[in-house]
Amino acid sequence: MALTHLDEHGRAHMVAVGEKPETARRAVAQARVTMSAAALDAVRQGTKKGDALQVSRIAGIQAAKRTHELIPLCHPLRLTQVAVTAEIVDGGVLLRSEVAAVDRTGVEMEALTAVTVAALTLYDMVKSVDNAAVIGDVRLLEKSGGKSGTLRPHGP
Repeated sequence: MALTHLDEHGRAHMVAVGEKPETARRAVAQARVTMSAAALDAVRQGTKKGDALQVSRIAGIQAAKRTHELIPLCHPLRLTQVAVTAEIVDGGVLLRSEVAAVDRTGVEMEALTAVTVAALTLYDMVKSVDNAAVIGDVRLLEKSGGKSGTLRPHGP
């Protein structure tokens, strides 16, 4: 098994996808931001910067659309859906993204970018109350489409 973003000489390159068929692609990812009770209260009540969960969600959506600008070898995709949810859970916030496209390559990077930027944005919103908040558990939960079909990576 070889790394697809390296050519036969070990140089980085963008994978050629022009000959691949367009198929429906979907990916789901998550991230968790663990924070103090005071920060979680601020999220519930609204921070000085506004509604932290809404701002985080919008940042995640925007990030998914710009993934190819952030990660050098990603293709620009015609996304048909980007949804980011933010749920207050015990000790923090669980962020989840779902990204879909009909294209020649998958949307995993877009889903992962969405939750990561949403988590960074949430951290930015609460850092004045809790600068020790922790971003973690960033992972792909599911992907489907293309020749590899549906995949649900293992993990906790």
